Amino acid sequence: MARSTKVGSSKGATLLTRLLAVIYCRVSTKDQVRNLSLSTQQKVCIEYCQHHHYGVDKIFIEQGESAKTANRTELIKLLAYCRENKGKIHAVVVHSLSRFARESYDHHVLRAQLARLGITLRSATEQIDDSSSGKLTENIIAAMAQFENNVRSERTVAGMKARLERGDWTFPPALGYMKNGDVKNGTNVVPDPNRASLVQQAFELYATGLYSKQQVLESVTRLGLTTRSGKRLSSQSFGQLLRRKIYAGLIEVPHWSISRPSNIIPLVSMEVFQRVQALLDGKRPTLAPRQQVHPDFPLRRFATCGRCNRPLTASWSKGRNRRYAYYRCQNRACKAVHVRREELERLFVGFLSQLRPKHEYLRLFGEVVNDQWKQKQAQAIALHNAAQNRLKSLGERKQRLVEAFLYEKVIDKRTYDEQSDKLTEEIALGELEEHDARIEELDVETAINFGQFVLLNAARLWTEVPLEQKLRLQQVLFPRGVQFENGSYRTAETSLIFCDLAADNAESQDVVALAGIEPAFRP
Repeated sequence: MARSTKVGSSKGATLLTRLLAVIYCRVSTKDQVRNLSLSTQQKVCIEYCQHHHYGVDKIFIEQGESAKTANRTELIKLLAYCRENKGKIHAVVVHSLSRFARESYDHHVLRAQLARLGITLRSATEQIDDSSSGKLTENIIAAMAQFENNVRSERTVAGMKARLERGDWTFPPALGYMKNGDVKNGTNVVPDPNRASLVQQAFELYATGLYSKQQVLESVTRLGLTTRSGKRLSSQSFGQLLRRKIYAGLIEVPHWSISRPSNIIPLVSMEVFQRVQALLDGKRPTLAPRQQVHPDFPLRRFATCGRCNRPLTASWSKGRNRRYAYYRCQNRACKAVHVRREELERLFVGFLSQLRPKHEYLRLFGEVVNDQWKQKQAQAIALHNAAQNRLKSLGERKQRLVEAFLYEKVIDKRTYDEQSDKLTEEIALGELEEHDARIEELDVETAINFGQFVLLNAARLWTEVPLEQKLRLQQVLFPRGVQFENGSYRTAETSLIFCDLAADNAESQDVVALAGIEPAFRP
């Protein structure tokens, strides 16, 4: 890296110092690194410096880093280098302005910081300079770069949504899958021959209910299951793996409201996947010999016999001209319950209709939701406040520096310039960090209203929602299930948000509640 060069060959030639520049190159993806985008940028920038008589003092290369300024370590090093070599560096050369900053706001903050150091910004592929027309061109290019970035992001999201709606997978393949090199002859993701069977075995082992998550993880790890980088799968990652619906052939992207079957070959059946979810949720603590969930019988194994306390089973029975659905006690020695499906479920809806939220709990419902949201936002708020406090502290430090130099005269000009430049750089970076620390907003009121609607319309919702949501609603309202005997329901425990059923039933029925059991409901 030449800092100076001799011009002419005759004796007594003058030693002329060339203008020095630093080059900054950046790519945002690993693919661009592999595709030689960096070497192309570097070559063009070096040629620009040679053509405009700049000596290349140093080259900073950002390889596949995030576009956020705070994450671009080489950019931060560049700013520090320029500050430390103030007066020696005259220009920062980039391939294009879009490689320098992702947003016009960031561009102008960084541009101003360089200007304070007496350094100009130059683009090897765009006509910008320090003239009025050059600055106008620079502003337009920076704004267009942000516009193109926004448009590209919108198009990318739209394309991803369209492909997801078709059943294609647009995200990195889950562990156990790999990209398909021949998409024309199938889906874009196929089972990984080295890991798919191990992932499948993990689901099947855990679904038995005989092993803990850690035991299953240890087992498949010994068999060779690792991450793509060859590392051991962590307990947290394994827990997340067991939750992914893509293994059962379902695409679920809640923030885009997408839920549909995928074109990907499932590694496990839906029955196995649901058993795993029940175990993870604590709804199925032990192995059951028979399937617990049947689409025709949502109360199967949820409701129990009030006499022997055994879970009710259910099935279809053949009549003379049609088939009939029945719930019944599976204890052959008891047989206290043998009821038509329509009747048992009608009585359950009536039982639900007696529930009403406790006034004090309903009043506090909004506060609980708000508290949860505040906890979610705590980290973002802390980051934002920290950035503001840092800026305030830096401003105060700079003010003290000015006073020490101008009024107290306890430091010399050189020390003042060095410290002032350093503080100005830190302030510029702090402004970018504060700009990035945006706080996500949510219409909490709408969420609270929806929650209250669910609580006030439990019976209606249960009759209208799909099976999976029926089961979830039952579990929330009656954590320990319900008992049925002699045409009536009772429960050992109702969700705390609801009033005791005794409030309405005890007086009208003249019934005394059993210990731990709320009074029965009769239509």
